[in-house]
Amino acid sequence: MNALELKVPPPVVALCLALLMWLVASAVPVAPPFDLSIGLRASLAVALAVIGQGISIAGIVSFRRARTTINPLKPGAASALVRDGVFRFTRNPMYLGLLLTLVGWAVWLWSPAALLFLPVFALYIDRFQISPEERALATLFGAEFAGYRTRVRKWL
Repeated sequence: MNALELKVPPPVVALCLALLMWLVASAVPVAPPFDLSIGLRASLAVALAVIGQGISIAGIVSFRRARTTINPLKPGAASALVRDGVFRFTRNPMYLGLLLTLVGWAVWLWSPAALLFLPVFALYIDRFQISPEERALATLFGAEFAGYRTRVRKWL
């Protein structure tokens, strides 16, 4: 399974899963346990997506300020261990942001079946993106990364 490590950019994974969520929601019209007005549903969906994208952008800005790579497929090219800004609260703000955006999409679709893809995203990213990234950071930054890893959670 190592063949999948660092091969597919996380935004592409999120986009593919968003498409699958839409297809399943369209094909499996299961009513949620309660109804929510379209206005409230849209507001909640947009709020989640905006918060998610804000967290992702904050992570990108922190990387840019530290002048390190934002390429998720080349973690070995990192030139700095970023621990400030949003990285004080989560080691993976860009992935957390994508997950929250997918949660917003699931709310918009209002389909329990669409919710099944949220853990798929988290598990895939954890196994095939975060784990190899953290191995690379441990090699590059040693004890500094080990200390950071003990202080800050992986997701939130």
